[in-house]
Amino acid sequence: MSNFWRLFFSIIIALPLTFLTLPAHSAPILITQITAGGFLELGVDKMRRGDYQEAIENFNQAIALEKDLAVAYSDRCLAYLQLQDYHQAIADCTQAINFAPDNFEAYLNRGVAHYRQGDYPTAIVDHNQAIALKPYDFRAYYNRGLARAGDGKDSEAILDFNLALTQIPRISSLLLADIYNDRGLAHFVLQDIQAAMLDFSLAIRLNANDYRAYFNRACACGRNGDDFGAVRDFSQVIRLNPSNAQAYVNRGVAQYRLGYHLAAIADLQKASEYFENQGKRVAYEKTLDLLKNLRQKISFATEIALL
Repeated sequence: MSNFWRLFFSIIIALPLTFLTLPAHSAPILITQITAGGFLELGVDKMRRGDYQEAIENFNQAIALEKDLAVAYSDRCLAYLQLQDYHQAIADCTQAINFAPDNFEAYLNRGVAHYRQGDYPTAIVDHNQAIALKPYDFRAYYNRGLARAGDGKDSEAILDFNLALTQIPRISSLLLADIYNDRGLAHFVLQDIQAAMLDFSLAIRLNANDYRAYFNRACACGRNGDDFGAVRDFSQVIRLNPSNAQAYVNRGVAQYRLGYHLAAIADLQKASEYFENQGKRVAYEKTLDLLKNLRQKISFATEIALL
């Protein structure tokens, strides 16, 4: 039961833009040249609507007109992040920083790109710089905490999550839930199960519809020997995210430990179906092996009982 769920923040900040005013009449004919700011505005609008590839085209047009327009590189970095093109996102954020060394968002988002590539030390360096520029922005502390956790520095990650909690607006309950969830994961890795359980429960209280916190608390229950609690929370995961095959696997194991053999087999069968449909071949085959082993154990236990 070692699969856990984390989140990180990469928030698009609306920037002041130059708006284009078109003439109301067409006679006499006027050809209005779209400025770099106009293309930037179009790109930001496309980003808000989720049209990331089209947004990139608009940012390209803005850069073609003003090659040192740092905000265009910074916004294009965000679009590449959404498209999971982390190499290009890093290149754009670096260019934005070259033109505007105090660009907080560029450091923040380049750190996210490094994090997604698994380059945690470099992500930490970028978030350190972001914190130096804006020491009161919770996102940099939170993201650095994730990078430190990824780098195996869970004690330091907890310190960053604590700092994020002191900076975040208290009205942001969903964001608070994410931070508590990830701090709980760090406590879990450090074998502080009680602290982990408390954080996961706080996350659930703040966002009862986030299956990740239920999943993580279920894993903590299992580690604590509370299979009833594990079944309860994995059931919530399945209610909120019905195709979560790993939740079916873990619930099945907990059901087996409780002696609910038929329910355990049903859960593992369902998990294997989802893994197969999702194209996760390795997980599918491992689930079939687990199902076979459980059936053999159940059969053996039945034979012993009949002696």
